[in-house]
Amino acid sequence: GELLGKVSGGVREGEYVSCVVGCPYEGAINPDKVAIISKRLVDMGCYEISLGDTIGVGTVGSVGVMLGAVTRLLPPTVLALHCHDTYGQALANCAVGLRHGVRAFDSSVSGLGGCPYAAGATGNVATEDLVYMLHGSGYSTGVDLEQLIGAGEYISHHLGRVNLSRVATAALAKRK
Repeated sequence: GELLGKVSGGVREGEYVSCVVGCPYEGAINPDKVAIISKRLVDMGCYEISLGDTIGVGTVGSVGVMLGAVTRLLPPTVLALHCHDTYGQALANCAVGLRHGVRAFDSSVSGLGGCPYAAGATGNVATEDLVYMLHGSGYSTGVDLEQLIGAGEYISHHLGRVNLSRVATAALAKRK
């Protein structure tokens, strides 16, 4: 098939596959199904497939198995990872993505966000935590971590919520 709107005005199409390791309705997800769906999307013209642990139930084991299945059909260069931090596993799951060759990650400053159809699901991995890990692992991101921490603190303060980034929490505590 052909993806509707695949290239409209020069805009490339990327797609998300949600609930890649666990679903609030179906439970555990078969990694081979995720691989087949992802391959079909690429075959239809998508330049990037973001694999979403949308409800944040993934672990190093389940995300690793899923990525193993997907990378048997697709190169990691067409993949992104979208990890919610509901059970505190998002950063570890991003590290698994790195080991599988994934180099694109969704994140949110100070861990903002959630999932409207999964009670208790939190936001994505905090951008500050992801950038800290990437810098510490020798990757260049082009992101100024100190400015990012400031942005996260600003938005958290103005939203009246706790900053969920552990890196920001530690860095800000040192400044006091």
